Amino acid sequence: MDEKDFALRLAQLREKKNVSAREMSLAIGQNAGYINNIESGKSLPSLPGVFYICDYLGISVGEFFDLEAKNPTKLDAIIKDLKKLDDQQLDNIANLIKGLIKK
Repeated sequence: MDEKDFALRLAQLREKKNVSAREMSLAIGQNAGYINNIESGKSLPSLPGVFYICDYLGISVGEFFDLEAKNPTKLDAIIKDLKKLDDQQLDNIANLIKGLIKK
């Protein structure tokens, strides 16, 4: 992931949370333009800043950097539920997913 990808990912996840860049900046204890500066490529967060951002978004750092996961919060909830299923139920879900992907 490069700087541009980081900025785009942040914007994507922030928009999914339906919060403005200003609101998010203030909520994580930064100045009002903090998130906007990151999303516009003017700056990058520090490592602790990345943790604050992920905590605010309700995701892990790993989920933030997983560009294939369009909605990591929903995926995490689904995975937690999947862990409660038995082998037959998991096979049924796997077949359902494969069918959905083919369409």
